[in-house]
Parts: sequence; C-alpha cells; structure tokens
Amino acid sequence: MTTGVRRRMGVEERRQQLIAVALELFSHRSPDEVSIDEIAGAAGISRPLVYHYFPGKRSLYEAALRKAAVDLAARFEEPREGPLGARLLRVMGRFFDFVDQHGPGFAALMRGGPAVGSSATNALINSVRQAAYEQILAHLGIDEPSARLQLVVRSWVSLAESTALLWLDGRRVPRAELELQLVHDFAALAAVSAAYDEGMAGVLRGMLAEEPADGPFGDLVSRLVGLKLAPVHGS
Repeated sequence: MTTGVRRRMGVEERRQQLIAVALELFSHRSPDEVSIDEIAGAAGISRPLVYHYFPGKRSLYEAALRKAAVDLAARFEEPREGPLGARLLRVMGRFFDFVDQHGPGFAALMRGGPAVGSSATNALINSVRQAAYEQILAHLGIDEPSARLQLVVRSWVSLAESTALLWLDGRRVPRAELELQLVHDFAALAAVSAAYDEGMAGVLRGMLAEEPADGPFGDLVSRLVGLKLAPVHGS
C-alpha cells in the first residue's frame, strides 16, 4: 500500500530516473512516438519538471541513447579464455539479448532516429562500432591489424548490425540460428581474405588452432563438407 508521500530526489538521481524511464518507453516504441508528457507521467512528475532537467526531448533522447550505447558496447566484452568460436557465440547471444529487449531503441540508436544528423548521436553510434571492433581484435590477440584484417573485422561488425536490424522486422529467422550464422560469417570473411593474403592466412590458422570439432567453427566446416555442390566448369 502506498502512503502518497514521494521521496525527493537529488538532481543526478532524477536525471538518471528520467533516462531510465525514457529508455524503457523507447524499448517498446519508436522515440518519435514517445512524448514528453508520457515520459513525465511514467516518472510521476510534471512536464515542466522534465524540462528543468533536460532542455528538450532531443537532449533527453541523446542522454538515453548514450546510456544504451554504453550498455550495447559492453555486450562485446568477453574473457579471453577458451576457443574463439565459443567466445564469439556468447558475444552474439548478449548482443541479441539487447536487440530483443530494446528493439525500437536499438533501431533508433543505429539509424539516428529524431536526432539524425546530430554529431552527438553519430558519435554514439561510432563509439559502439569502435568498441566492438576493438574487442574482436583483442580476442584475436592482435594490437596492430593489417589493412585486410581491419576490413574483415569492420565488415563483420557492420554485418552484425544490419542483420539485427533486418531481424527486428518480423523476427522471421530463429534468433539462435542468426547468432550462430554470424559467428560462421566471421570465419567465412576471414577465410576469403586468407585466400588472397598470407598474413590473413596466418590469422585464420591462429583462429582455428584450438577450435574443437564440436565448436561453432567446426560446425561450419561440417556443414560445408555436407553440401552437395555442382562442379564449376571452365569456359
């Protein structure tokens, strides 16, 4: 039973409450569809009081996106222990946990939403991509990546992002399959690059050196071997 007495919050505590409320609303609907009145009502305060803490909806929106970006970037962190394929699969599981729980908010973060064109919003998006890129290089144990490896890792990060956005539009492919497919995609991108560059071939050999037969990379090999492809005929 409530007493009707509201505890007074400090400035930072109230700001964090409003950010959390906005994030929750953005998780279920596009930020374009959420009004300041709704945010104020969900926080249990008046509309003018929201403006006391944030000068406008855009300011609150960017603060909410900043918090979401920090959370999303942290999903790529993983102890450097065990086979790489299993590590990447756990990363993809946490990544899709975020996407699943914060669908509209994730889409708004990666597409820009009402703050599209804002340098602050673009910086947030780039910070998530850069954090993911750096984490993958750390998993590979490489401090100074070659141009080809940079291309592979950045292409894979972009692929994970675009795959998640497409998946949100109807969720027509089972999530677990997409998580595994993205791990396979990373190996495939590395393998294709290795066919052109000895340095990348060395990276690929390192990736596969300690992979168990029943791991994600071993699973990819089994699937490829099981395919019955027609031979390619020369002209």
